[in-house]
Amino acid sequence: MKKYQFLPHSDYIEYPVEEMKDRAKSFYADLKRRRTVRDFSTRSVPREVIENCILAAGTAPNGANKQPWHFAVVESADIKKKLRAAAEDEEHDFYHRRAPQDWLDDLEQFATNEHKPFLEEAPYLIGIFSESYALDDSGNKEKNYYVKESVGIATGMLITALHNAGLATLTHTPSPMGFLNEVMSRPENEKPFLLLVVGYPAEGVEVPDIKKKSINEISSFI
Repeated sequence: MKKYQFLPHSDYIEYPVEEMKDRAKSFYADLKRRRTVRDFSTRSVPREVIENCILAAGTAPNGANKQPWHFAVVESADIKKKLRAAAEDEEHDFYHRRAPQDWLDDLEQFATNEHKPFLEEAPYLIGIFSESYALDDSGNKEKNYYVKESVGIATGMLITALHNAGLATLTHTPSPMGFLNEVMSRPENEKPFLLLVVGYPAEGVEVPDIKKKSINEISSFI
């Protein structure tokens, strides 16, 4: 079993209290600007930006440092077309057969439907996969821990990093998502977590006028 050496945490920076307050406040103000969009520009985005945002996501805390995630980045127009066709098939079935009426009622205010043109318009689609188990160099299975939690944290950090870089995102979760493995050629030990749409928002894009819950509604101090 691999054992890690322990080193001094020399990268840690402690800020003066007033600077700490300012940094927390400004970070919140910046993240408040983040909005999910459903209309994307076809403008290209430098791959280096995407790579660095994925590297940032890869710094996420995770169970036993197994890093049980894979980010499958799609640039190919042909693969985007296949993903859209497969996703719209699932979404049509969801909207017209499987979804309970109360779910459809909640979605109606956001004007969503089975049509997903953004899957072809955005310059990048990132399929995020969770590794239910790993494989060593000999093909033997190795157990991963806290997989969903780890991948969820990494996904949040990826969305935050992309926002910080000046890009817009959309979390897309067609159900079921098994087609992602086939279209993206991912192995059976990887389970689709979500499909992240990434790019610039389309010119004149609009977003719903929603409000976020207050500090008292989402937290308690005991």
